[in-house]
Amino acid sequence: MTDEPRTSNLNLPNALTSLRILMVPFFAWALLQDGGDSITWRLVAFAIFVGAMITDKIDGDLARKHGLVTNFGKIADPIADKAITGMAFIALSIVGDVWWWVTILVLLREWSVTLLRLSVLKHVVIAAAQSGKLKTTLQAVALSGLTLPLPHGDAHGGAFNRFGAAGEGLFYLAQVALVGAVAMTLWSGYEFFRDVWRQRHQLRPSTVDD
Repeated sequence: MTDEPRTSNLNLPNALTSLRILMVPFFAWALLQDGGDSITWRLVAFAIFVGAMITDKIDGDLARKHGLVTNFGKIADPIADKAITGMAFIALSIVGDVWWWVTILVLLREWSVTLLRLSVLKHVVIAAAQSGKLKTTLQAVALSGLTLPLPHGDAHGGAFNRFGAAGEGLFYLAQVALVGAVAMTLWSGYEFFRDVWRQRHQLRPSTVDD
């Protein structure tokens, strides 16, 4: 027997996870103000996104440290993560800072993995791989950087050019991080599907015997 099923859903980690979900529409609204050309609202969107990434780290650490892992948290936490990063990809594509094919590719991978993870949760446990952790870090760096009002050519009508060459350099560094994030997103997705297939294949004989 384990105490995990008796852990109340009313705890701080779950509250932070719920808060992260509630941040999503406010983040999108801020980023899309004036078609993404508002420096003030881009900074607000950046603050919301960084806050969401910080709460993601905090709620996971708290849940594991204090034994507050719940079934709600297992389901809501990955949904919250994918909701805020997915909205960032979509909103940045709408304002023209990320190519749509990149967003579609990443979203297909992220949600297919999330749905599969939830569907096999009771039968297969896939530990977080290093590639997945690196993917998450690179996505957070890239998306937070691209959310900032950084200049790049004539984009946004030159509204962000006041930040000069340093700002443009930061934008292209964020683009480099995005390339790494996409590569690790695809690779970690491949590793996840491979590991699920292996575990299900190993479980199949015992299931037949039962």
